[in-house]
Amino acid sequence: MKHTLISVVALAGALALAGCSGPEEPAQDTASTAGEHTEHNDADVMFAQMMIPHHEQAIEMADIVLAEPGADPRIAELATRVKEAQAPEIEELGRWLDTWGAERTSEHSGHAGMDGMMSEEDMQMLDDAAGPEANRLFLEQMIVHHQGAIEMARTEIESGQDAGAVEMAQTIIDTQDAEIETMEELLASM
Repeated sequence: MKHTLISVVALAGALALAGCSGPEEPAQDTASTAGEHTEHNDADVMFAQMMIPHHEQAIEMADIVLAEPGADPRIAELATRVKEAQAPEIEELGRWLDTWGAERTSEHSGHAGMDGMMSEEDMQMLDDAAGPEANRLFLEQMIVHHQGAIEMARTEIESGQDAGAVEMAQTIIDTQDAEIETMEELLASM
């Protein structure tokens, strides 16, 4: 009888402790998937709002050089890589803004002072250039453009809160640093 009473008390204690832990939840992956968080701050929103037009301009620059009949195949391959990397990031950034309830454009709608953005005149010069001049101009402009994106990404890493946005910022730094190296080597070989 004494043994049964101890067993009942032990079972009751175990059930009480189990009840305190709440209902069992499925295991969650602790690695964050980009943008799945709603934990964000103004720096995350600004990063997304500014990086979208920044990436859009990089794609526009890539399209210009890809349409150039005299484009160096190495530069055409680089321009293609830029498009392939940045187009999905634009979509992801837009989804985050939608999730966060933020507009897709920032108050800096002209983006004139944004790091690395080409002016309308710069874009026209690229569009008007041909052959080796188009290749050179694309590389020079894209280096500046990438440097601007890297600065924006560093600001996100320092100030952002959304783990996915910070992760994308690090990817931008890693990818575009490597592309700058490639572009500098191509420029030196011209």
